[in-house]
Amino acid sequence: MMDKKRTYIDAIIDKLTNSIENSVSGDVFDTEIFLLVTKDKKQIKKTEWIFDWSKEIDKTDRQVFKLVILDNETIIQGLISISDYNDHVYMHLIESAKFNKGKSKIYLGVPGNLVAFACKYSFDKGYDGYVAFDSKTKLIQHFRIHLGLNGSKYSYVY
Repeated sequence: MMDKKRTYIDAIIDKLTNSIENSVSGDVFDTEIFLLVTKDKKQIKKTEWIFDWSKEIDKTDRQVFKLVILDNETIIQGLISISDYNDHVYMHLIESAKFNKGKSKIYLGVPGNLVAFACKYSFDKGYDGYVAFDSKTKLIQHFRIHLGLNGSKYSYVY
């Protein structure tokens, strides 16, 4: 079912929004999510991401999606890698773009939108919104607070 080597989620949910929000002006922007395929690798500059998304796209057991602002597909706000395990969706990796991290981030709500997408994907598949992931130890409490998770390291969002 899952690889023996686990990957870990390294994303802080900064704000739960229906879209993404400019951290300075408060302006709100609707988002879209698109599947990335091998030919889309050129959109991802390796130096701008912690994870190796080119390798992730090549893996046949998962799909990689990009979050963009509506009508602006060229600037990737965040990425997520998921697998369909026939009763739930598993999130392998999730990452905000470099400019959406830290105290000087441009947009709030990127990780929340990506997690919400994984939940919607699960609902659409008939899995009642179940999403599983492994969190880095230091983020477990963060996810419990911001996503209302049940407290286990291997958690489900619903």
